[in-house]
Formats: sequence, structure tokens, C-alpha cells
Amino acid sequence: MEILLTGKTAVVTGASRGIGLAIATRLAEAGANVMLSSRSQENLDEAAGTLAQFGERIATCAAHVGRPADAERLVATTMDRFGRLDILVNNAATNPYFGPLVEIDDVRLQKTYEINQASIVTHTRAAWNAAMKQNGGVILNVASIGGLGPEPGIGWYNVTKAAVIHLTKQLAYELGPHVRVNAIAPGLVRTEMARGLWERHEEKIASHIPLRRLGEPDDIATMALMLVSDATSWMTGQVVVVDGGTVNQPTGGVG
Repeated sequence: MEILLTGKTAVVTGASRGIGLAIATRLAEAGANVMLSSRSQENLDEAAGTLAQFGERIATCAAHVGRPADAERLVATTMDRFGRLDILVNNAATNPYFGPLVEIDDVRLQKTYEINQASIVTHTRAAWNAAMKQNGGVILNVASIGGLGPEPGIGWYNVTKAAVIHLTKQLAYELGPHVRVNAIAPGLVRTEMARGLWERHEEKIASHIPLRRLGEPDDIATMALMLVSDATSWMTGQVVVVDGGTVNQPTGGVG
């Protein structure tokens, strides 16, 4: 089945590398205009260079996902450039702390909350007010299988991803029928952000996954393309796990 997004405009946060860049690539291949966003303009320029074949359908906007004013500016820039906003992919995330919840400092606790959780609300609000309230649209949140249960070390990250899962359901309830809201919960994907979790133990980790490998960014991007397209037009408030079967195993996993 060929999925086309011709004439649609998408915003992808955390789009300069990893899962975000893979999603942006898939959306552009399907014909969408894509606004790439992350904090670093230098990284955005490099990412845009890899998508040069799509010409003027690719644009960039450096913005801090944890700042509500930047969310408003990102959406306004998109509207100015493309005249519409049909798809919002809330992908940006951070994980600056590893350890017990009772030992996390306030700075990293707040940073993780602002970027992983609060940004879903601020970016959705901006997109809703600027375009989707009148014209409808699709929102896709990138959660994690870590949000499905407890595990050692990345507990606070997982708590924020559990919040993303609930936010997805709540927003789907509130914004329907004009806006669909779904989420992807990836397993452990070979990204730079997750490097510390897989680099030294990749073979061992893969041996406990039914499909015997870690995920690649495009594994997530392919599902993302389907979820933002009309192929899933009667689907909202859902969380799709893409993890090679990890959550079916007794030991669980990280994403």
C-alpha cells in the first residue's frame, strides 16, 4: 500500500538525528512539507542537507522544546513558511539522569519533565490554536516501552514517558473528532541518545528480544508514517508498541 501525504505539512521535534530524522525522512518521501526542529541550528542544517533532494519542502526552525514560547514560534514559523499545519510529531526527549528516583536532583527532574512531558502539551496547544482547531490534523507522540512499567536506572525518564501515554489518550478524547492523537512506544533503538544503554551490551540485549536485534530509527519511522496517514483514519488514543517483541519477555526492556 502506497501512503501519500502530498500537500500536507508536518512539524517534527527532535528532528536533527535518530528517530526524529528518520520520521522526517519518511514523511518527506511521502510528499509532505516538513519543518525540522531541534535546539541546534548547526545540527538542523546538517539534517536538512541529508534531505536536500526534497528541495523547498524541507525547512528548519531552531527551538528549545522545553520552552512554551519556542513552541509558539515554531508553529508560527511553520504557518508562515507553508501556510498550514496538518501533522505534529512530538518526538524530542532527554534522559540526563540514571539512578534511583530518591536521588535525582531538582534540575534534572525539572528538565526531563519539561522536555519529555510538558512539551507535549505546549506544542499541541500551539498547533491546535494556530491550525488544527479549524482544519483538523494528526498528532503523533513518541513514548517508550519504558512507560509501561518500572525498571532500574531510568525510572524518572520512564515516568515521563508513562505520562506521554496518558496524555495521548487524554488529548485524543478532548480533540476528537477533528484531530487524531496516537503514540508509538519504541523498544531499545540504536540511536545516539540511547547509546549508553546498548553500546557495550548489544549482543546480550538482542539475545533476549524475540526478533534478536535492536531497533533501527526507520523501524519507528515506518510505523509513524502509517499513524499520521489516512490509512489509520479510524484510530485515535492508541499506543502502538514497536519493540521486536521485548515487552513480551519476563525481563522487560528499555526504549
